[in-house]
Formats: sequence, C-alpha cells, structure tokens
Amino acid sequence: MPAKLKTAVAGATGYSGLELTRLLLRHPRLDKPALLSRENGNQAKNLADLFPAFSGNGGHPLQPLSWESLKRQGVELVFLATPHETSRALVPQAAAHGFRVIDLSGAWRLKQAEHRVVYDFHDTDSVTAAELTEKAVYGLPELNAERIANAALVANPGCYATSVILAVAPLLKAGIVDRQRGIISDSKSGVSGAGKEPNARTHFVSVADNLSAYSVFGHRHVGEIVEQLELNPGELTFTPHLLPIPRGILSTVYVYLNRRMIAAEVESCFRQFYAGKPWVRVFANPQLPQIRFSLQTNYCDLGFCLADDGQRLVLVSCVDNLLKGAAGQAVQNMNLMYGWKEEEGLQ
Repeated sequence: MPAKLKTAVAGATGYSGLELTRLLLRHPRLDKPALLSRENGNQAKNLADLFPAFSGNGGHPLQPLSWESLKRQGVELVFLATPHETSRALVPQAAAHGFRVIDLSGAWRLKQAEHRVVYDFHDTDSVTAAELTEKAVYGLPELNAERIANAALVANPGCYATSVILAVAPLLKAGIVDRQRGIISDSKSGVSGAGKEPNARTHFVSVADNLSAYSVFGHRHVGEIVEQLELNPGELTFTPHLLPIPRGILSTVYVYLNRRMIAAEVESCFRQFYAGKPWVRVFANPQLPQIRFSLQTNYCDLGFCLADDGQRLVLVSCVDNLLKGAAGQAVQNMNLMYGWKEEEGLQ
C-alpha cells in the first residue's frame, strides 16, 4: 500500500474547517490530519472538547501552529480555513517552508488590485505577496483542473462565486450571451455562509422568519466572479440575500441571449461543457434545482427556463455553501493536485 498523504488544517473549529476535517478523516488516501488551534486564545486541547460528535478513538488533538513541527510530522499539504487576513499572513510562511496550500479564504483569489481593495490587505512583504498572487490558482476544478494539478497554492473559490460562475461560464464560452444587456444574479445563502463569529445581522432574532439583502454593489465575491468570467464590472449586477436556514445557496441568474434559441440547444450547451465533470448536475428542462437537493453533497445543480421569445434565460444554481462552496471543493482540489479521481472522499 502506498503511504498515505499527511495534511494539516488550520481553523478546524470554524464551520468550513469542521466540515473539511470530517471529510479528511474519512478520505481513503489520507492519514489522520493535524489540527491546528486558532490564534484567538481558544484553550481547547481536543476537537471533541468543542464538538462532542468527534469523541472516541482518542479524539482529535488540537496543536499550536509550528511549521517545523508539521515538517517533522510529515505534513505535505496545509488547508487554511482561517480569516482572510490570517491566510494572507500565513501563506508566505507556508510557502517558505515548502508546503503546498489550499486556502479557503479570499486572501489569494483575486489577481486585480482594484478587486482586492475590498479586503484592505496590508502585506508586510509586498514583493512576496505579489509573487504568490501571480502563482495562486483559482480552485474551481470545472474551469481550472489542469492548472490546479500542478499548483503549490490553490485559492478555493467563494461560495456565491462558485454558484454564479458555474451557471454562466458555459454560455459565455459559447458566445451566446448578450453582454451589453447585462447579467443579473439574485443569490440567497443560509446563515453559515457568514461564518461562525456572531453579529447582529446573523443573530437568530434577526434571521428567523426574515429575508434580507446585504452588501448591495459591494460584496467581496463580485471581483472573483468578474475576473473568472472575464466580464467588465458594469456587466454584472450581483445582490446577495440572507436566508433563515443554516446552509445552502440558490442563485437565480438572469441573462439575455444574442440570438433566438430553443431549450434543447441551451441544455446541450451545458451538457457539453460539463461532460466528464462529476460534481455538476445539469437538470433536464424544465426541472429546476432546489437547495434541498444539493445539501450535504459536493454537487452544483444547474437548471434553466427559456422564455417563449427564445432570448430571455433564467438560470438556477444551487450548492451547499459548506461543501461545494468551501470544504468539499477544497477536497476536490486536493484530489486533482495528487492525481486522484475528483470523487474520492466525497461520495
């Protein structure tokens, strides 16, 4: 039997980090991951101290971050499920010690400085940061599988961005979108998409029996959607909403086609684009995805409705924001980086 890959997870106690840890523990090609404690003063010694569901078999010790210790343990790949600013600081250190990194934050997703402004990063070594920004591969396997396979730094996509990019990419690639009329995405997410740290907007009293828009014309995922789809900023209008559910995303995307089409042509465009892509399911028209169909899976579900005029198209895209939108996609990227099937550890 070949030696199993040793990984480490920084931020294992957050929503995405916890999902990632669960996936890594059951992955057939991995050794038990090293779990790194957060830098927020958390004194827990074991993941089971915080999450009793992880009890048994000695639990899962939390250890402080030490690059030298990770080397001694044989770790090759480090997952960062940490805040954006933390990942921005840790990746240069990890790279200097020779680790491959999959970063689940937004720290390294954006190539264009005008889009990174939303994060307000202050790099201590701007030269190294610029080099890593250039080398980072946007970790959307359906678009960048070949580049991900050889990457030392993979920037895992945002959850909203995953749902929108996968919905629109086949149409743009085919050149059938009337870009002058714009693309509108009305996206809705469960509360876990806002992260584990509570605030007034995610408090139960604010969320329950409610639906609210937020970060209109200012959401940090807009930059990566625009960059990956090669759009001009004015061609996309993106509005996120907070749903009173724990997890799941549904994006309704409105586009105009530049010629009259029939539903069979649109469906064929999607099926051809995603042929051989195991984690995208294209629904047969007129069936549409729902959040509940993709929950607890790594699937992105896609469906559409075409107006009688043959040019107004409504796309519906659903993902589990903690899986295909975060931890599951990170494992999918790892599988590509080590030459394994994309489905391994995710079925």
